[in-house]
Amino acid sequence: MTATTRPAAAQHARRPALTAPKVVFLVVAAAAPLAAMVGTVPLAFAIGNGAGVPATFVLAGLTLLCFSVGYAAMSRRIVNTGGFYTYIARGLGRAPALSGGLVAVLAYNAITVGLAGALGYFVHLVAASHGLDLPWQLWSALGIALMAVLGYRQIDLSARLLAVVMIAETGILLALVAAVFLDKGAATFPAAAMNPGTVAGPGLGVALMFALVSYVGFESAALYGEETRSPHRTVPLATYASVVLISGFYLLVSWAAVGAVGTGALQERSARELGDLFFHLGDEFLGSAATTVMQVLLCLSLFGSMLALHNAANRYMYALGRERVLPPWLGSLHPRHNAPHRASMVQVSVTVAVCAVFWAAGLHPYTNLATTMLGLGTLGIVLLQAGAALSVIGFFRGHPDRHWWRTVLAPLLALAGLIGATVLLISNFSVVTGTDSAIVNLTPWLYVVALAAGLGYAWWLRSARPARYSALAAAEAPVTSN
Repeated sequence: MTATTRPAAAQHARRPALTAPKVVFLVVAAAAPLAAMVGTVPLAFAIGNGAGVPATFVLAGLTLLCFSVGYAAMSRRIVNTGGFYTYIARGLGRAPALSGGLVAVLAYNAITVGLAGALGYFVHLVAASHGLDLPWQLWSALGIALMAVLGYRQIDLSARLLAVVMIAETGILLALVAAVFLDKGAATFPAAAMNPGTVAGPGLGVALMFALVSYVGFESAALYGEETRSPHRTVPLATYASVVLISGFYLLVSWAAVGAVGTGALQERSARELGDLFFHLGDEFLGSAATTVMQVLLCLSLFGSMLALHNAANRYMYALGRERVLPPWLGSLHPRHNAPHRASMVQVSVTVAVCAVFWAAGLHPYTNLATTMLGLGTLGIVLLQAGAALSVIGFFRGHPDRHWWRTVLAPLLALAGLIGATVLLISNFSVVTGTDSAIVNLTPWLYVVALAAGLGYAWWLRSARPARYSALAAAEAPVTSN
């Protein structure tokens, strides 16, 4: 497919509604900057490399920027809602792509479910602290219902809402940074945080793991290629912009937190306060009213991330549905909203069902439901990123546009970093999930099942349905109807 070619389904059924800024809002909202700062950075301070955490965002950002170089090079030539599935097909072959597609469906659904649990838990805490004590299940249900309405509609509506959420959540954290700077001056950004000895100290691997977890969702720009006005330009631009913005923001805010607390007291205080650390810093430097705003925005950040990843999950199911890997009725668009409405409804149903199982079992919405599903989903996405990095090398091998940096060295550097991240996530999975439960910590084996199922189904298609097999991830996707 050339840089300007769209799949047939996109040409005939979809009305492009997204610009580069709107895609950036979708992608950055998926990463949930405020939730990442509140939920993972204090834990990285406490059990990672302490004051060296800001530099780990630089290392993680450089790894993902290398990934983005190759990812962007490929996205200039492939415009398809299939995302990782399509990229792996073009670079490594159809059989690995089917496995990758199933891994993507599992991973993005898992993260959406986990965020539904986290949303219910944190909204319950915030509302109860202000006198409205309702069960977390009700808050999760309300969030899922709103997600269902927005997911059913055209993506442009979600992009507008997520733009407001992203601007608000980044704004409150930047206000905190400014307040710390006005109070402490240059000490806000202590040089010790960038000292090689501090960065490479004990816990670097764990801190890097948490840093990479905080980027989940940045790679989803390619999923919206068929819905953008200039996909060969918009997707690469949005991918680069997202990585740079997320990295710069995480570096700035975490570094200011180090300066606000002090390098000497950072690990002890973070271990004691964990998720309350940034709220206490808000009380200290901005006042209690601003902290209340921060708490509300945390809930909105979680909803924004849940909505963005819901959109990513249903686009994978839509793409695999129109390829007839999943039931074909998933691969249709709403006649008026141009949204993958059936895939959206299935994703909502999955979210409701899994949340209901955890609720019926009496498990905690955050320490059981959220951590398990988010850990599982993060591992799957890192696996997919590694597969996509390898696919770039395969796709451009012998290609006239092959370039030593964009299509060879940068993807290789990204691949090395992502393999390291996979090892870190698997070996520290109990740290990510926060539990020693054998059942929870065996859930990564679901990806082995998905990989085996994809390969087995591909081999069956190749022998029993060769025409269907050869049409998988083809340059021209089939036209869908309702």
